[in-house]
Amino acid sequence: MKAVVCTRYGPPEVLELREVERPVPKDDEVLVRVHATTAARGDCELRSLKLPLLLQIPVRIGFGFRGPRRRILGQELAGEVDSVGKGVTRFKKGDRVFAFTGFRLGGYAEYDCLPEKGLVAAMPANMSYEEAAAVPVGGLHALHFLRRAEIHPGQKVLIVGAGGSIGTFAVQIARSSGAEVTGVDSGRKLDAVRSIGADHVVDYMKEDFTESGETYDVIFDVIGRSKFSPTFRCLNAKGTYLLGNPGLGQFVRAPVTSKKGGRKVIGGSVSYEVEDLVALKELIEAGKVKSMIDRRYQLEQIVEAHRYVDDGQKIGNVSVSVG
Repeated sequence: MKAVVCTRYGPPEVLELREVERPVPKDDEVLVRVHATTAARGDCELRSLKLPLLLQIPVRIGFGFRGPRRRILGQELAGEVDSVGKGVTRFKKGDRVFAFTGFRLGGYAEYDCLPEKGLVAAMPANMSYEEAAAVPVGGLHALHFLRRAEIHPGQKVLIVGAGGSIGTFAVQIARSSGAEVTGVDSGRKLDAVRSIGADHVVDYMKEDFTESGETYDVIFDVIGRSKFSPTFRCLNAKGTYLLGNPGLGQFVRAPVTSKKGGRKVIGGSVSYEVEDLVALKELIEAGKVKSMIDRRYQLEQIVEAHRYVDDGQKIGNVSVSVG
């Protein structure tokens, strides 16, 4: 089968299209014929290892010192079940599925084996493979944090980094909960954020939302770039500050200010269940959430796809068709 192999840590050119052996499912696994995956930011960060120094050492220990041990990247995918292990009961040959592979990776290939009890579920009926493949990474992360904030109708929610893969899902999920949503981003991303339901947008290149005088019930920083103290002061009396990907300053300050004067800071590790993927499927089929795809590439164009993501200008997701 064809697969993209990451030969070492480095620029997009370290990714090579090769012929590799097709995997065989274990008793508790399904073999998926992959139709689509994405060039997710997490894949690009793992490929390049352009991470804060404090993270580089544990990543090298966990994933490999010179290059990833799991050489086929790809954290999310959509496809068709090709065969199942003899112990599998949830799926059958021909089922259309989408999945979050997480640190197992493997999406950059024509076939991938997934555990039956992993984060794999039936695809939304109203989505293409490319659209469904773009859901798990951003959708699961956004859903996890916004649920912890317990958003209810009428609340004011600010999303920092609203134009990215997590942010575009966060805007829609918050709106589906009845919140008044403000999205913070820049340039051409602002029109996209408006198009998916944001009530207000703020261009951070022209305006600092912490100086506007506005306060919010929930502030969700999906990219870790908001200034901790000024942002914390923008919360209402019982507001919640969600740190989706905390920067170093946020990471240090959050434990000290985790609950102060009724206001909360929520960050830390995340965990997902297959029920979360099913919940996203239901929101999508109800017409409340959709994936936003900026550009589409073929698997043979994976280097170009990673270059584009590295530029930092993508809106939502970058899809990669396989086969």
